[in-house]
Amino acid sequence: MPEGDTVWLTAHRLSRALAGGTLVRADLRVPRLATADLTGRRVEGVVPRGKHLLTRLGGGLTLHSHLRMDGAWHLYAPGERWGGGPQWQVRAILATAERVAVGYRLPVLELLPTAEEDKAVGHLGPDLLGPGWDPAEAVRRLLADPGRPVGEALLDQRNLAGIGNVYAAELCFLRGITPWTPVGEAPGPDRLVALAHRLLTANKARHGHITTGDTRRGRTHWVYGRADRPCLRCGTLVRTAEHGTPPDRARVAYWCPHCQRGPDPPTN
Repeated sequence: MPEGDTVWLTAHRLSRALAGGTLVRADLRVPRLATADLTGRRVEGVVPRGKHLLTRLGGGLTLHSHLRMDGAWHLYAPGERWGGGPQWQVRAILATAERVAVGYRLPVLELLPTAEEDKAVGHLGPDLLGPGWDPAEAVRRLLADPGRPVGEALLDQRNLAGIGNVYAAELCFLRGITPWTPVGEAPGPDRLVALAHRLLTANKARHGHITTGDTRRGRTHWVYGRADRPCLRCGTLVRTAEHGTPPDRARVAYWCPHCQRGPDPPTN
């Protein structure tokens, strides 16, 4: 699933390409929106909210989309061949005279009044990359359930919005704790939240979620994606296990048993 910085960059590129233009084509390929006619509406902008995208249109309408695991928006020039996937994977087309935005494999696509965007995103915690970022509120929400494993708590978008599996693993590594450490026992939760904000901010204008400072292939992450490979800090083999609540929310956790201290994953 894309991290919050990826969604921020997607929104930035979509807004730069479409904002201020008038839709000359709008094709929403989901049954409940198949008859929606958005042509002639001005694109006011595209706003990220955690991992959600809000495309605001003239007349007080918002097109809400979420990328989930493998959704994507691609931009093309008019007449350019599309390369984001087969046609049957296209869920949305938004075109102005200058640019064409094509949404592939979008599992969430809905129209709602702009004034009612909270119905889609109001449940989210403070947005790590939003203009109203509130670190104190993020810490408060994390500590509201002090016995919850920190890896799960970081992934819960109701606590703070924007962290996915990459950053959950890397944040735990950088703070020296296993993902199963109760969040109430994690040292310096305020420093954990501040680090999350710094990492996403540093990466929001580029691809790759670089957490090591090393852009070389295979060296961008300390532990994420390095199962049974050496930890980049100490050389110990990185281990993996599931965390979350299976089957719907189970994720793969990565950790170094030497560099990180705390509980091991449950055995049952």
